[in-house]
Amino acid sequence: MKIIIIEKDTLLYEEFKFKCSIGKNGKTTKKIEGDNKTPKGLYALGPLYYRKDRLPKLSTKLKKIEIMKNFGWCDDVKSKFYNKPIKINNKIRHEKLYRNDKKYDLLIPIEYNSKRPKKNKGSAIFLHLTSNYKKTQGCVAIKEKDMLILLKLINKKTKIKII
Repeated sequence: MKIIIIEKDTLLYEEFKFKCSIGKNGKTTKKIEGDNKTPKGLYALGPLYYRKDRLPKLSTKLKKIEIMKNFGWCDDVKSKFYNKPIKINNKIRHEKLYRNDKKYDLLIPIEYNSKRPKKNKGSAIFLHLTSNYKKTQGCVAIKEKDMLILLKLINKKTKIKII
């Protein structure tokens, strides 16, 4: 089964339909770092990164990785770690994963530009949480209650299709 993102605010999985938000500037097949667009295509999902201090009991078939205070995701096009999880280092530009807001309490990397990342093609594309459906910088965001349902249904073979 696939997660399918249709229109600009709908995530489908089997018989479930969830409201979601995507990039401020819509979707694209020509993603560029910083364009605020969600990449169209069919992608695998990575492991679940989560804040154990906020969500200690999770039911999912995905591999789980607890987010530590020093976790980041490299979005520095000059770095050899581009579009990879890193331990925070002030010499490398990154997205902080341990945040005060709840946006990244649950996050699943969308395996876009991740196997052999091409510089400037986009990084840190996640399925993560939202409280208000505010447009993202390219990610797909859903409410926590919907993510908790989705986590019970999906597994490591689940793909996401953004159309």
